[in-house]
Amino acid sequence: MANNEDKFKKVISHAKEYGYIFGSSEIYDGLSAVYDYAQNGVELKKNIRDYWWKSMVQMHQNIVGLDAAILMHPTTWKASGHVDAFNDPLIDNKDSKKRYRADVLIEDYAEKLEQKAQKEINKAAKRFGEAFNEEEFVATNARVIGYKEKKAEVLSRMASSLEKENLQDVKLLIEELEIACPVSGSKNWTDVKQFNLMFGTKLGASAESATDLYLRPETAQGIFVNFLNVQKTGRMKIPFGIAQTGKAFRNEIVARQFIFRMREFEQMEMQFFVRPGEEMKYYEYWKEERLNWHLSLGLGKENYRFHDHDKLAHYANAAADIEFNFPFGFKELEGIHSRTDFDLKAHEKHSGKKLQFFDPELKENYTPYVVETSIGLDRMFLAVFSTALQDEALEDGSSRVVLKLPSILAPVKIAVFPLIKRDGLPEIANAIIEDLKWDYNVFYDEKDAVGKRYRRQDANGTPYCVTVDHQTLEDNTVTIRHRDSMEQERVAIVEIRSVVEKTLSLKHWLNH
Repeated sequence: MANNEDKFKKVISHAKEYGYIFGSSEIYDGLSAVYDYAQNGVELKKNIRDYWWKSMVQMHQNIVGLDAAILMHPTTWKASGHVDAFNDPLIDNKDSKKRYRADVLIEDYAEKLEQKAQKEINKAAKRFGEAFNEEEFVATNARVIGYKEKKAEVLSRMASSLEKENLQDVKLLIEELEIACPVSGSKNWTDVKQFNLMFGTKLGASAESATDLYLRPETAQGIFVNFLNVQKTGRMKIPFGIAQTGKAFRNEIVARQFIFRMREFEQMEMQFFVRPGEEMKYYEYWKEERLNWHLSLGLGKENYRFHDHDKLAHYANAAADIEFNFPFGFKELEGIHSRTDFDLKAHEKHSGKKLQFFDPELKENYTPYVVETSIGLDRMFLAVFSTALQDEALEDGSSRVVLKLPSILAPVKIAVFPLIKRDGLPEIANAIIEDLKWDYNVFYDEKDAVGKRYRRQDANGTPYCVTVDHQTLEDNTVTIRHRDSMEQERVAIVEIRSVVEKTLSLKHWLNH
C-alpha cells in the first residue's frame, strides 16, 4: 500500500511541477477539492475530450452533440428525482470532527476483506507454484470463503438498509464492524444523516423575487429535456444518441483523492434512445463499445474490469461500471446504465408536454427507453496520467522520469531544438515550427544541453523531439527522437510530417 501511496504522491507533485494541475486559488490557500487545469493539463484534458467526442459523434451517423446550459428550470430536478433522492448518508466522528460518507466507510471495510482473501490466494499460489488451482482453492479454503462471505454479507446488509432508508441500521453496522475514523482511530460516531449534494443558487436581482435554482449535478437532464427538439430538427430515427460534455457540480464530502472526486467536475455522457424491449441488446453493445474505446489507448487490459451493480438506482434496470486500477485501487471510471423510460416519462409528467416518438415502422407512438454511457473526464485524465508516469531504469544504469501518454493525447506533440543558439540553426528550427504548427501543438526549446532538453520533454510526455544541427545546414536532414524507445532517426525536413503522422492520427488509434 505504501508503494501505491508513494506513487500517488508522485503523480500529484509531477502534475504540479510540469504544469498539468494546480490547486484552485492557491495564493489564498486553495479551496478543498477544487482544482485548476494548467497549461499542459488543459491540452491533455481537451485531447481526451476530443478523442471521446470524435469516437462518439463523428464515428456514428446516428449520434449528435449538444451543449445544454448549466442552469435549468428548477422543476427539472424535481422530475429527475434529485431534489428528493440525491443524498449521501453522512456520519461525523465526534472526536476528530471529521465527516465521512457512511457507505464509503463500509465499502472500504469490505474491500479490506477482499484484499485479505487475495493475500491468502497469493500465498498459496507461491507455495504450490504451477500446480496451483485457484478456482479449487477459492472454493475450498475456509479462510478465503470466510472473508468472501463476510464481505458479501456486509455489502448486502448495507444495500438493503440504504434502500429502506434505515439509517439507524447503517450506524449499527459501522459500530458492529468496529470501523474507526481513519484520521483519529476513534469509534465515537454520530447518527447517520442524509445530505443533499446539489449546490443551490439564486436567479433574479432582488432577494424577494429571486428564484431558487441549482447548479446541475449531472449533464444528462439537459439531453432529456431536449430529446424532441433534437429528434425533430435532426430528423433522427430511433435508435439514436445525443452526446454532451460539460461541467457538473456536487457538494461532495470529499475523499482525499486529488481530482478523482471533486466538487466541480466534467462529464462526458451519451444518452442512446431505443425501442422498449431492445434496451438490453444496446446495453450489452455499449458495454463492449466503451471498453474497446478505453483499450484503444493502450493503458493495459489488466487495468480495467466490469463491476455489475447489485443495488440499482431508482431509474435503472441494469447498470455496470468500468472500473480502472488507479494508484489507490480499482474505482469507477465510467458507468453504463439502462435507464428504462424513467426520465422521459418523469419530464412528461412534470411538464405536461408529450415526449414520445412516432415509429414509422411500427406505426405507433411510444416513450423510448434510454441506455446511458457516462464517464468522468477528470477521472479519465487521472487514469491516463497516473498510468503514463513511469520511473524507467536505463541500460547505462541511470534512470529517467517519463510520461508515456498515448501520443494522440499528449499536450505537445513535437518539440523542436536547435543544437546551439547560433549559426542559423534557430532560424531553421523556427521555420520547421511554422510549418508543423498548422496541424500539431509544437514547442521550441533552446535552453541547456540537448540531453537535458530530451529529459524535460520525456517528463512532459512529448512523443517526438526534432533536433536541428550542423548537418542540417548541409543536407536538410534532422534527428527525430522517439520518446518511448529513445531511438533516433535521421530524416529529411520534408519527411518529418510523414514520420509523426503514423502515430498522431485518430485513425491509427481508433481503427484497431
